[in-house]
Amino acid sequence: MGSAIRLKDIIMKIAIIGSGLSGLACADHLRAAGHEIALFDKARGPGGRMSTRRMASAIGDISFDHGAQYFTARDPAFVSIVREWEKSGVAGRWPVAGDEAWVGVPAMNAPIKALAAGHNVTWSTRIIKMVKADAGWQLQTDDGLIDTVFDQVICAIPAEQAADLLLPWEPNFASIASATLSDPCWTLMLAFDQPSGIADPIFRDDVTIGWAARNSDKPGRDGPETWVVQASPEWSRVHLEDSPEDVTAALSDHFAELAGVSLPPPLVVSAHRWRYARSGRTDSSALYSDEHKLGVCGDWMIGPRIECAWLSGRALAQMILA
Repeated sequence: MGSAIRLKDIIMKIAIIGSGLSGLACADHLRAAGHEIALFDKARGPGGRMSTRRMASAIGDISFDHGAQYFTARDPAFVSIVREWEKSGVAGRWPVAGDEAWVGVPAMNAPIKALAAGHNVTWSTRIIKMVKADAGWQLQTDDGLIDTVFDQVICAIPAEQAADLLLPWEPNFASIASATLSDPCWTLMLAFDQPSGIADPIFRDDVTIGWAARNSDKPGRDGPETWVVQASPEWSRVHLEDSPEDVTAALSDHFAELAGVSLPPPLVVSAHRWRYARSGRTDSSALYSDEHKLGVCGDWMIGPRIECAWLSGRALAQMILA
């Protein structure tokens, strides 16, 4: 009597669009099951919402964690992963932000860089279309169609971007993504070559500034005093289309007022607009169509925490392998 062919006995070629924590978590689990994984990301390097920005100054390059400021670990499986990051030196605790707060070391994107290093990731590649081939899927970029035919495709990108890719193939998935909107966030980065005079290391929940922190106080950081100032979702939404110069002036003035100081001239200053900063949430941990061999994962499936991205990626991998 012949035995049934099990999925884990079949080596699949799987494409993952998006190389943030969710996509990489999914890739880790699928590769551990023996499958061939190829990841594509429009960014120039690892990070996603855990990105780090480097800027040139008169005293050398200066780094800012201009995305997620810290993360927590509560699910036992994710706690285990974070402990591994800690042992390998790419994560550490940041008590000033709370007893549960962790950050990447020496920058927020360090854990993502470590995960991505073990995978086949093509950077600076924007996927604009998924094409159904006779034997599977092909991906189209701004430069044309990628030759490789994949058995499965996974979308691990923000909901707003996933919706457009999903619509021709899974309208229901696209509808869920379209209805799960992210909050925007204007982020101001400041560096000073002299003490700023600001006493408190963190400010939270102001009507204009939702979060501000002395970035240089995080473990593993060196260089001059740096600050990351993130506007509230409400302020960011109202000023979403303002120029970076106007946002820089407005947030700098409000931050100085909030901190109760006259800020010294900055060594460097820059404003970054995150259109998709704080994710929404759905009733699912991930979405998967066995008919089309098409999956969706991301923090927006579960909630706006870094841990949720990892949990969603793992959940999708389990659905595929099941």
